[in-house]
Amino acid sequence: MPRHINIPIFIPHLGCPNNCVFCNQRSISGHMSFDPASVEREIDEALTTVGEDDECEIAFFGGSFTGIDRALMVDLLDRAQKYIDSGRVRSIRLSTRPDYIDDEILTVLSHYGVRTVELGLQSLSDKVLTASGRGHDARCAERACRAVKSYGFTLIGQMMIGLPESDAESEMLTAKRIIELGADGARVYPTVVFRDTALADMTENGSYIPLTDEVAVERTANVLDIFDRAGVPCIRVGLCASENLSDESCVVAGANHSAIGEMAMSELYFRRICEELDTLDIDGGELCIYVSRGSTSKAVGQKRRNKLRICEKYGITRVKVLEKNEIIGYNIILEYCRKRNERR
Repeated sequence: MPRHINIPIFIPHLGCPNNCVFCNQRSISGHMSFDPASVEREIDEALTTVGEDDECEIAFFGGSFTGIDRALMVDLLDRAQKYIDSGRVRSIRLSTRPDYIDDEILTVLSHYGVRTVELGLQSLSDKVLTASGRGHDARCAERACRAVKSYGFTLIGQMMIGLPESDAESEMLTAKRIIELGADGARVYPTVVFRDTALADMTENGSYIPLTDEVAVERTANVLDIFDRAGVPCIRVGLCASENLSDESCVVAGANHSAIGEMAMSELYFRRICEELDTLDIDGGELCIYVSRGSTSKAVGQKRRNKLRICEKYGITRVKVLEKNEIIGYNIILEYCRKRNERR
């Protein structure tokens, strides 16, 4: 089966004079410098690992791509475009800040094979944006979303959980607003406190309290639920395990569990299952839960946590999780059997 593969090209902190309180892109990406001449080498190396039918996309991540020196931006686009023209790559994806989006920039991007623009929105609360040192307000972010959509690009809205002055309510409102602005997908990142950031200083002096994994899971599940019910896929939850999350020399605190994303997805499954079970007359018995393809581990939970919680809460003696192709998202189908051969 053909795969969609991103070929990531990291441009750490290039194009971004702003210093958000949480940001140390060099620590996050593991890239301390950037050499434009290495781009083709990285792409060629990645292409040796893909199949002929795989759909490949060159993804410029890490910095604010549309804020870098214009000559460098065009040079990188030219390099990427050669692979599109040769048929080896389907498209280009990039991430940037909303205050580096305007008609001129979008016109330049439209001349290349750029399909997807990811905007680092982080929050759509002015209070949170100010406390996080973002350097722009929610109105700027909203304008950027509308502009990206008006040029026909796919829009991915990136948001964070647990920023300074943020709470569960403001995060859920941000998710709803991202949907209203026409996002085609989302990324959700619980806040990790990296060393050599203002947020690390705030943590040390007590003006910021980092999220525990448990709280991060709860609040991330809140927004996952909102995106899923609106039919907006969340293509990533949490930083990649490779992004120095286990390196104590890089990370101070925060929700840096390597499986934080799967834990949040598992929590949402638990909520959906309980929501359905609460409508039934449960008295012991057995339960079969049908989930979407590839979602068994998320529904079961780490170390069978969801199964154990369901059995304890409802007195169920046995829980099975099976997959069905026709189920999408976090939807589920339950079959409850109070006694053998008595299904509901």
